[in-house]
Amino acid sequence: MAYDLEEQEQIETLKSWWNRYGNLVTWLLIAALAAFSGWSAWNYYQRNQAAQAGQLYDEIGRAVIAKDNERVMRGAADMRDKFARTAYAEMAALMAAKVAFDANDLNGAKAQLQWVVDNGRDDEYRALARIRLAGVLLDEKAYEEGLKVLSADVPAAFAGAVADRRGDLLMAQNKIAEARTAYQEALQKSDAKSPGRQLIQLKLDAIGGANPAA
Repeated sequence: MAYDLEEQEQIETLKSWWNRYGNLVTWLLIAALAAFSGWSAWNYYQRNQAAQAGQLYDEIGRAVIAKDNERVMRGAADMRDKFARTAYAEMAALMAAKVAFDANDLNGAKAQLQWVVDNGRDDEYRALARIRLAGVLLDEKAYEEGLKVLSADVPAAFAGAVADRRGDLLMAQNKIAEARTAYQEALQKSDAKSPGRQLIQLKLDAIGGANPAA
């Protein structure tokens, strides 16, 4: 079919434009396809990792119920090695720390909790690990080390628990005035419905109540 003059001009314009920009357009399309392919592959990898980590976490949970401490520790180590970027790794480490602590393996408990503090990606889990680690250090009479662990910023929801643990560490050093201030802070920053508030109040009353200057 013959083209009229206007159509021929449009075709020539298109050919000229393609000769000038065709390679660029082709490379941009290739780059976009590659990016989409990479994004899809990464999402698949993430979903696959999460699914496998979830299965391993379930296995660790069953080992806890069975009181198979060796399998719990082995599972937590596998989780750190293979799925460290998932939340399951932090959850498994916290679970393993509880198992180790109950077995009077304080070094094992500290190692699990320290891993969460150093490598955790979730601020809430890291805060929880700090509080529990400071508790282990309190049992070991490593008071200053425990206070150092609690010195980092934590989410507001954990501020009361951190202040309470700090009060315990200060009380253990017989720093009564500082402990009183810490317990007062714990009450101020704890949720009004928290079941732990009554215990904090009892500790505060035991050292002289609400007046930090007394």
